[in-house]
Amino acid sequence: MSAHVEHRCDVLVIGSGAAGLSLALKLADHYQVIVLSKSDVSEGSTRYAQGGIAAVFDEDDSIEAHVQDTLAAGAGLCDPQTVAYTAAKAKECMQWLINFGVPFDKEQDEQGNSRYHLTREGGHSHRRILHAADATGAAVQTTLCEAVRQHPNIHLFERYNAIDLIKAKHQPNQCLGAYVWNRNKEHVEVIRSRFTALASGGASKVYQYTSNPDVSSGDGIAMAWRAGCSVANMEFNQFHPTCLFHPEARNFLITEALRGEGAFLCHADGTRFMHKFDERGDLAPRDIVARAIDFEMKRLGADCMYLDISHKPADFIVKHFPNIYRKCRSLGIDITRQPIPVVPAAHYSCGGVVTDFDARTDLDNLYAVGEVAYTGLHGANRMASNSLLECVVFAHAAAEHILGRREDALLDEAIPAWDESQVINSDEEVIIQHNWHELRLFMWDYVGIVRTNKRLERAMRRIDLLQQEIHEYYANFRVSNNLLELRNLVTVAELIVRCAMQRKESRGLHYNLDYPDTLDTATPSVLPGKNTPSR
Repeated sequence: MSAHVEHRCDVLVIGSGAAGLSLALKLADHYQVIVLSKSDVSEGSTRYAQGGIAAVFDEDDSIEAHVQDTLAAGAGLCDPQTVAYTAAKAKECMQWLINFGVPFDKEQDEQGNSRYHLTREGGHSHRRILHAADATGAAVQTTLCEAVRQHPNIHLFERYNAIDLIKAKHQPNQCLGAYVWNRNKEHVEVIRSRFTALASGGASKVYQYTSNPDVSSGDGIAMAWRAGCSVANMEFNQFHPTCLFHPEARNFLITEALRGEGAFLCHADGTRFMHKFDERGDLAPRDIVARAIDFEMKRLGADCMYLDISHKPADFIVKHFPNIYRKCRSLGIDITRQPIPVVPAAHYSCGGVVTDFDARTDLDNLYAVGEVAYTGLHGANRMASNSLLECVVFAHAAAEHILGRREDALLDEAIPAWDESQVINSDEEVIIQHNWHELRLFMWDYVGIVRTNKRLERAMRRIDLLQQEIHEYYANFRVSNNLLELRNLVTVAELIVRCAMQRKESRGLHYNLDYPDTLDTATPSVLPGKNTPSR
C-alpha cells in the first residue's frame, strides 16, 4: 500500500478547458480551488477550436433567431428551455471573456466605428460568431490560463489523471472528491473537496479518426456513470465534416467558417455536390454535410473530398484563416490556389452526464460542465460555435449555485487509501495497445456515421469481451495513463452503443439503415444511473 497523500480544497475541478477554467475563475475569490489537468493546463479540445463562439451582437440578429437556428440544427431533440437560457446568457458571458482580455477580431463599420467582426457558419441564419482569426479556442485558452496562473486561490495539478469519484460511506449519494493518479510521481492520491465539478470534455477518442486531442477519452462521463449518475444521448457523436486529409496531420480541423466565407465542397475534378443533399448546400448543418461527404467517398471509392476557397482573394484568405493557411502550406497545399483534401472525423459528444440548469448531476455536490454534460442544448446535432458557449454559460451557472452553498461543510469521513498491495507493474503493455486499437477501429466501422442493427450488435459483443479483459488487467496491474483511458473509453463505447440500440429511428447525427425514417415524437435516450436525484 502506497503512502496516503490527501489534498483538501473547497472545489475540485476535473478538466482545464474553457469550462473548467471559467468555473475556477468564477469561484476563486471565495473558495480554494484545485484544477486537475491530465496533461499541460493549456492542452485540451478548447485549444483546438478554430471557428468561434455564437452570441447575438448584431442589431439585425436576435436571441429568438439564435434559438430557432439551434432548435433546427438539433433535429427536434433540443430542450427548448435550455436553448433559450443559453442564447439569452450568451452576450453577458462573452462580455465576461472580453473583460478578461480574449482578443476577438474587430472591424470598422461604415461610420468608422470599431465593432466585433462576426462570421457565419453552417446552420446559422445570421453572422453571430465572435472569433479570434481562425484560432479562437487557443485565444480563449491562453487568456484563461494566464488569469488562472495569477490567482492565489487556484492550484493547478498538471499531469494528474482522475481515476474515480469518491462517495461518502454513510451518505452514498454524496460526492467527497476523487482518487487521482499523479503521473509525475506515479502514485495514487486523494483529493477531498466540498464540491467537485467534471469539466473533462468529450469522448471522441473512442473513434479511430478524430479531430480531438489525445486527452479526449471520456473520463468524466465514465467516472460519473460508475458513480451512479444518469447519462443521455450518447449515440449522437458529431463527426466534423472537414478534417484535413494528410498523413502528417490526422487531427487538424478545417473550420466550418471557411464555408461561411464562401468555400465549397467538391470532387477532385471540382464538381460541387452539396446541392444534391440539402437546399442549404455547403451551409447545411454538420450531420448532413458529414453524411454527404461519406456517401460521395463510398460511391466513388475516393479517399477524400475537397474544400475549395481559392476563388476568394488571396489576402482575404490569409487574413481570415492564417492558421489554416500556414498549416496547409507547410504540407505543400496552397489554399489560395488549390482545394483542401478533407474527410469527416469524430469531433464532439452531444450526449453526456445528465445535468440541470445549475449543472448539477444526480450525485450531491457533483457538477458537470461543458462537453462532458448533457444539458439538452445540442439535441441530435450540435450547431457550430455553440460548444464553447455552453462551456462558459454553464460554468457561470454552476458557480452561482456553488456560491449559494457557502455554508455547506466538508464531510470529515475517513477516505480509504488506495490499495496497491495486490498489484504489480505490467510487463504486457502490448495488451493495452492491442485492445486500444481494436476498440477504436470497430467503433469507427460499426458505430460511425452510418449504422445498422447488425453492426451495433457486433460492436456490443466486442465491447463485452474487452470489458472482461480490461477488468482483469485493471485488477492485477498498477494504473497507467493508457490503462485508465482504455478503461474509460470502453465504458463510453458501451454507453454509445446502448443509446444507439434504444433509438428506433434516424435523427440528426444518428443514422441507422434499418430505421431510416424519423419518428414523429422526439425523446432523449436516457440511461438511468443508480442514484436517486436529490432535487
